[in-house]
Amino acid sequence: MIAKFIVTTVLIALLSFISGLFLPWWTIAAAAFIVSALIPQQPLVAFLAGFLALFLLWGGMALVIDLANGSILSTRVAGILPLHDSSWALVLVTGLVGALVGGGGSLTASYLQKRKPRAKMK
Repeated sequence: MIAKFIVTTVLIALLSFISGLFLPWWTIAAAAFIVSALIPQQPLVAFLAGFLALFLLWGGMALVIDLANGSILSTRVAGILPLHDSSWALVLVTGLVGALVGGGGSLTASYLQKRKPRAKMK
């Protein structure tokens, strides 16, 4: 079960990164959906896999870009938003936005899977 979760998380991150190079940003939801449809899991586990994959991917990419330019751009953007000029808060918000989109895509695929009905308890 843990291995399946890790494989799903890595595949979502990898497919999201590749699709992000050539397609619009929202294709991360489609990538999470496709991977979660091919590797079925329980809804909570699927959501967590998509959430973690995109949080690490987008948060990591935002952090690398932020550190590469000395936080100049992120501090200015954070000043526009109610983030008190905090570049770290902007990196966190960026990661959370990607994470929610990825988690939603994975959760949707999980809910569309046909599940076996549970045995009725007497």
